[in-house]
This record gives sequence, structure tokens and C-alpha cells, in this order.
Amino acid sequence: MSYMALYRKWRPRDFDEVRGQDAIVRTLRNQIIYQRIGHAYLFCGTRGTGKTSLAKLFAKAVNCEQPVEGNPCNCCPSCQAINNGSSMDVIEIDAASNNGVDNVREIRDQVQYSPVSGKYKVYIIDEVHMLSPGAFNALLKTLEEPPSYVIFILATTEKHKIPITILSRCQKYDFKRISIDTITRHLTHLMDKEKIDARPEALSYIARVADGSMRDALSLLDQCIAFYPGQTLTYDNVLSVLGTVDTAIYRDLLRHILAQETGEVLKIIDHGINEGRELIQFLSDFIWYLRNLLILKDPSAGEDNLEMSENVIAQLREDSRAIETGSLLRFIRILSELSNQLRYATQKRVLMEVGFIKLCHPRMETNTDSLEERLRMLENRLDEGFFVAESPSGAPEANHSGTGRQGAKSRLLTGDQAEEALRDRFSPAQITDLRNIASQWQGIIRNISYPMSHYLKTARVAVSEDSQKLLLIFKEKDAMGKNYFEQNNQENLGLLSDMVAEQTKKKVTFQCIMENIVRQSGVSPINLSSIHLVEVEVDDEG
Repeated sequence: MSYMALYRKWRPRDFDEVRGQDAIVRTLRNQIIYQRIGHAYLFCGTRGTGKTSLAKLFAKAVNCEQPVEGNPCNCCPSCQAINNGSSMDVIEIDAASNNGVDNVREIRDQVQYSPVSGKYKVYIIDEVHMLSPGAFNALLKTLEEPPSYVIFILATTEKHKIPITILSRCQKYDFKRISIDTITRHLTHLMDKEKIDARPEALSYIARVADGSMRDALSLLDQCIAFYPGQTLTYDNVLSVLGTVDTAIYRDLLRHILAQETGEVLKIIDHGINEGRELIQFLSDFIWYLRNLLILKDPSAGEDNLEMSENVIAQLREDSRAIETGSLLRFIRILSELSNQLRYATQKRVLMEVGFIKLCHPRMETNTDSLEERLRMLENRLDEGFFVAESPSGAPEANHSGTGRQGAKSRLLTGDQAEEALRDRFSPAQITDLRNIASQWQGIIRNISYPMSHYLKTARVAVSEDSQKLLLIFKEKDAMGKNYFEQNNQENLGLLSDMVAEQTKKKVTFQCIMENIVRQSGVSPINLSSIHLVEVEVDDEG
């Protein structure tokens, strides 16, 4: 006899063998026990969660001659015929390849005939969302008032594509993703039956990669067993077959990113590529690793969401102490965007390397979370103290390496001195500078991310010559923009000043003011006659 895949060999034969869908199983069994069987069901959920298996089980149970507590006996002629696929009363239809009006009309003609041997004629239509609009319309009347001996079971992975007229005529059951723990226990049970030695950590990893799909888990397990026949299935074996990497690699990768060691990061990516690792899977696993660290950063989240051993959790908890929550969120954002781009990119390696270089160097981005990351790095250096080069004139010059220019002396600044030295990295903007910045305002705000860029577009910019400030002038209808910049003790104005300084190398002081105050002389705290309005056209694409 030819080999049968594990997911086919161990397909559930009764409701007791179904894993991960307890609520649905209980409901269907009760309908059989109390003879409250419906005429149309819709099974919805992601792939491999048991929709087709439960549909066949239900068809077998309703036709069983001697059911036991709603379970099929698997002994009567009807059960045996359904098990070996020879039953004339259970009709499986693949809507992906039979999606036309004529196919549904054929079903409508067939339902007029009574069951051959069982009590019910059951139609299982898989991937029903693939039916054409005309086919759905042809199915509608039959689905609404079928003969008493007909049951329709529709299965789909995309419920949102089903017309509401069909949905309203079916009992809907949403199949949830199966937990890692449930899949692991089931794989362990099957390995005992197959008499194959498999390490718990290997099965647990297969369960996680399966992403809630029992069928995927069994297919991956089949693949690993075939690669190492007659051997113990270990964690390293699974990593080798599935083209994934050990968590220790991600730990090293994160450490090098935080240290801004771009060369080491690229070496790890290069090593993974040379080992034949799939880049998208590599990226997905690293995002999952960061997600686990993020969960452990939140004491209220709990360790139950991780579904892993205590030893692994302890190691992850230690890793999480080395990184701030804001940095984790930034990393996950960048990598999630990168993951979407990789799926359609022709130069996957180049795109991957650029994405990880961005992680190492926040200054390559101008959005708010990247700026916060850079400020956080500066604060850490201030806490630790850093060297500056003292010029002959005595003015401090920031120096990250601890060595100054030729002929300059180096000294260690800490606390307020270091903060002042960093602040003085950019000289204050003079009137000429302010006018130049105002004239370039459109290009400047183009490099500022949402939502700050949105509020900047609602304001006009003006130069106050007496106070040497740039004014953001808001209309009454745009007062929300003024509030945005002045909330939290003008924190966002400070961020805007830092962003502009990075682009112009000049430190600018901003002030928000309403347009009606500009028009009313004597109300403003500044000399209104000294305001130099600079008309700047800001387009929506800026």
C-alpha cells in the first residue's frame, strides 16, 4: 500500500478526536443528540483548522445507524461507506473549480432525489467564496428551502466574500486558530502511535511555525520525518529542514543592532543566506522574537501568552532588559513594513540589508519614533558620560570616540555639562537663517512624519525679528494644531525644533500664535510690527 500523509492518515474519525474546536464540536453533537439538525451550515476559519474534517464527521454522524452520544459508530455500513469515500449520500464539491452557474444548477437538480442509503444527503462545498455571483444566486433558493433530507455545509477561509443573502440562511461557525500547546500535545500523541522518537522542543517549534493550523503542523512533521528517517527528531533537525534559525542567533542579532555594529549584523544575514535560510521566514521569526520581548516588558501581559518553557522565558526576560519598549515598537514597525515589501521584491537581499541598517542607525529616518530613539541614545550617553574635545579657545566640541582634534585636549563631561555640549552642537538661528528656513519650509516639513506634518500644513510660518523666533500661525478652525504643539509643556515644539535643527544645522525656537491675535495690535506678547510673514505654498503631497 502506498504511503499516506499524516494529515490524511490521522484525520479524526469521531468528535472526540477533534482538537482545538471544543465549542463547535459540543454544539454539533448536541444537535445530533436532540435532533435539532439544521439545513445549512457555514464553517469559517483559516486553513487547516478542521472545517472539512468536521463537515465529514457531521455528515457521518447524521447518517449513522447507531450513534453513541452524537458520535458516529464507524461500524455500520453508512459510516464505513463515508470513511472509504464510496458513499453516494455525501457529495464533496470544490467551488474553486466548480464555480459556475451550471455547476450549481446541477446541484439543484440532484437534490430532488432522495438519499441512496442514509437518512440525509449532505453537500459539502469547500472554498464556497469562489462561487461566481450568478452561482450564488442560483444556490440561494435551494439553500433557503431545501428538501427535508438535504443538508448543505459550506466551508470558506474568507467569510467576508460570502453574500449576506447566503450568510443569513446558514448557521455560522467560526473556527479559531489552534493553540501551540494543543498542536504540540496532538503531535506528541501521534508520534507515540507512529513509534517515532521526537524531542518535545522539536514538536513545539513545528507547532509554532504551523501558525494555528493542525494540517500545516502535520505536513511539516511529515517533511521532517522524511528527511531524518529512523532517527530521533531533534530541535536542530527541525531547524535544518524548515530553513529557520535558533533563537540564539536572534539574540546576537539584537545585541549587534543595539550596539550599532552594522558589519556584524550584515554578517549574520550573510551567514543565514549561505545556509539556505528563507529570508521572509528569517524575518518573521525575528519579529516573533521581538514580540515576545515586548510582551515580557509589560508586567500585566503575563507569560501565558508566550506558550513556551520556563527556561526559554527566563532567557527572554533577560534579553528584554537590554532594550526599551519604544525601541522594540520601532523595530517591529520597520521589520513588518520590510516583510510586506520582501514578498514582491526582486532584490530581497539588498532590501533586507537596508532594513537592518535602518535599525542600527535611527538617524536614517525622520519620523517621531526614530527621533525618540536617537534622543534616548543620547540620554544614555549623557548618563554614562562622554568625551569632548576642548579647543584652544576653551569651547567644548562633542567627540564620541574620546579623542579631539589635533592640539586639543580631551576631558570627560557628565550631567548638565554634557547636555549643554550636545545642545550647543547647533548654533542658534539668526534673522537671516530664520528667513532662509522659512523659505525652505515646504521641503523641511516633507521630511517630517505624520501626525506632526499634518498640523504643520495647517499653519503659516512667519519670522519674528524682535524675538528671533519662527512663528506658527494658526487659523481659528485649526486651533487643534496649536494645541498639539503646546500640549505636555510644549514637548512637540521641542521635537519640531530638534527635527529642523537636524536638517538645517541651526537651532530654531518656535512659538505658536493664533491668526486673530496677529490681526489685533497690542494683544500679542511680541512686537507685531516686527513680524515678517513669509508666504509658503504647502501642497498636500509635501
